[in-house]
Amino acid sequence: MASDEIKVLLVDDHKIFLDGLSELLSKEEAISVVGKASSGREALKLVPRYNPDIVVMDITMPDMNGIDATKMLSQRHPKVKIIALSMHLDRGMISQILEAGARGYILKDCSIDEFVQGIKAVSQDLVYLTPKAAKIVLEDYLLLKRGGVLAAENKLSPREMEVLRLLVKGEHTKSIASKLSISKSTVDTHRKNIMEKLNCANIADLTRYAIREGLVGLDDDD
Repeated sequence: MASDEIKVLLVDDHKIFLDGLSELLSKEEAISVVGKASSGREALKLVPRYNPDIVVMDITMPDMNGIDATKMLSQRHPKVKIIALSMHLDRGMISQILEAGARGYILKDCSIDEFVQGIKAVSQDLVYLTPKAAKIVLEDYLLLKRGGVLAAENKLSPREMEVLRLLVKGEHTKSIASKLSISKSTVDTHRKNIMEKLNCANIADLTRYAIREGLVGLDDDD
């Protein structure tokens, strides 16, 4: 490994995606994938071992989500730069991951050229946001400058966003619990908190609100 190569640690809970991304990056002369982790908790253990320049962090993962892992990594290893990687474009995730310390936000459907561009930019102490994410950040900034209030979805945690998407798709408590590997009582708690945060009285209100405000779409992937 050349001394000027950017050392990257990849974090994602889908092995086939992780391996594919690693293979693509291995073809880039300026980048070296030094390690792979399947959860935020594993990433916390591997960062001291591999000392990466960049951590590419998936947001929605079991065990420890990317936002919590980013927050802890930023506190423990402030020199390590973090790029969030997600298949979802929503205000809540973008806001929370950037507040946690991420220096970039890239969508999983981006081209490898854009992905490499983001890694190189962040390695040079710049912030890189995929254009659609940059638009959202700018809109929120301008809203605050005008004295407005950010939408309630910014208060939803990553897990609450996962539960919300499944609720909107018509999933029942037992099914949601199974898909997210959590208990049914935890699902009920998340549903209650989501409704309180979004000021919705029932699932029908919640669904209309979520679709109207663009939190989720009916064609969202699981």
